[in-house]
Amino acid sequence: MIKVIILFICSSVIMQAQSYPPAAGQPGSTAIAADSDVFIAWATGIELQRGYVNISNPSQEHEGSNYATYGTAEDALGIPTNNVVSLGDAGEAILTFETPIGDGDGFDFVVFENSFSDTFLELAFVEVSSDGVNYVRFPSHSETQTETQVGGFEILDPSYLNNLAGKYKGLFGTPFDLSDLEEDALLDKNNITHIKIIDVVGSIDPAYASYDSYGNAINDPFPTPFYSSGFDLDGIGVINQQSLSIDDKEYSATTIYPNPASNEFYINSTENVEVSIYDMLGKVVISKEVDSNNAIEISSLKSGIYLVKIVSNGKISQHRLIKE
Repeated sequence: MIKVIILFICSSVIMQAQSYPPAAGQPGSTAIAADSDVFIAWATGIELQRGYVNISNPSQEHEGSNYATYGTAEDALGIPTNNVVSLGDAGEAILTFETPIGDGDGFDFVVFENSFSDTFLELAFVEVSSDGVNYVRFPSHSETQTETQVGGFEILDPSYLNNLAGKYKGLFGTPFDLSDLEEDALLDKNNITHIKIIDVVGSIDPAYASYDSYGNAINDPFPTPFYSSGFDLDGIGVINQQSLSIDDKEYSATTIYPNPASNEFYINSTENVEVSIYDMLGKVVISKEVDSNNAIEISSLKSGIYLVKIVSNGKISQHRLIKE
């Protein structure tokens, strides 16, 4: 009977602990694939501050350095490819965007790491800023046990993790919703210009540990004393942007067709309009004034997802265009 009671208690604890979405591809997962058409832009700038290969032994070196050296900062820009920049223990990166991120419906942006499996997970905190000075951290939670250290090549269960970047395998990103953040006088959630990614030091030793919003030490693979130590940043994809309009100008009801398009598309406007087309990096690839009923030539563009901004009499509309 005692064994049965103990088994029941343990099972209850496990069931209660698995509070959050599971691995990519499983029912209820929030993982978003890098090639999803929900993305309208990617990070275009980065500042990088690397951390140690082993913060508990700062003099330890790998590949000639005691700091993480794998990858280059630019590997975190644009669409994820599994070419990454490693942050090192407690290292951080600040990423910027051509157009600020806004708090829209559902998830607003997605952070990608390059884990080779659903369970070898290296985690990071995510903070946002609307001025590049004041940052607000997403409330995070780790339900992973803290009695035994997760070793450098051991596993985690993503259903124990929330609002921590890196909970999904490579090319499947962790999404973040700006509405999860409490109102803050120093943050404009509709004008996010900077995102800071901070490596979680997964040690349960209080001398080095990182803590979630509930005061729990976050237990993840530690140490990983290699030149690829720490969180491996592969990119940040944008789902919702701040309006490209100025001074809250009114949106127009203009539409585009056909969409998807191969060589050209049209705008259903009776007036001349200004058209700007942005690629996934947020760079303008076409900008021109178009007469009503004239086609916009796009045969020179590569296949992919583009953002089309249309200005007509001070009114602005934005559209996601699929180029076949």
